Amino acid sequence: MKLRIRGDSIRLRLKVSEVHRLAAGESIAEETHFPGAVLTYCLEVSDNGNFATTFSGNKLVIQLPRADVEEWADSDKVSLVSEQELEDSGTLSLLIEKDFKCLEPGHHRDCADDEDTFPHPSAS
Repeated sequence: MKLRIRGDSIRLRLKVSEVHRLAAGESIAEETHFPGAVLTYCLEVSDNGNFATTFSGNKLVIQLPRADVEEWADSDKVSLVSEQELEDSGTLSLLIEKDFKCLEPGHHRDCADDEDTFPHPSAS
């Protein structure tokens, strides 16, 4: 699972096996280590029908509605999108995407990044 944060926007890209695990109701978590701290980010499936995001104790948890995950996993749909109102004004944007194979692999990236990815829809 790849994490990208920019301002009040969170984007996660999931590999094929991770999408399948989510569709089966499993949680997915990754850790990023810093000197003296660890950031954990986690996707969970929820039966309440709503997207929800929490951040506490260096842990980011995003809950995804089970029905949306199951539909997304079994379709050509690329992403799940949601927005969550923030307490102090503003909006947190969430984008959960299937991770596609790179169209032009090169020396700037590790070939392992393309393992377990979805076929790119624009590939011939």
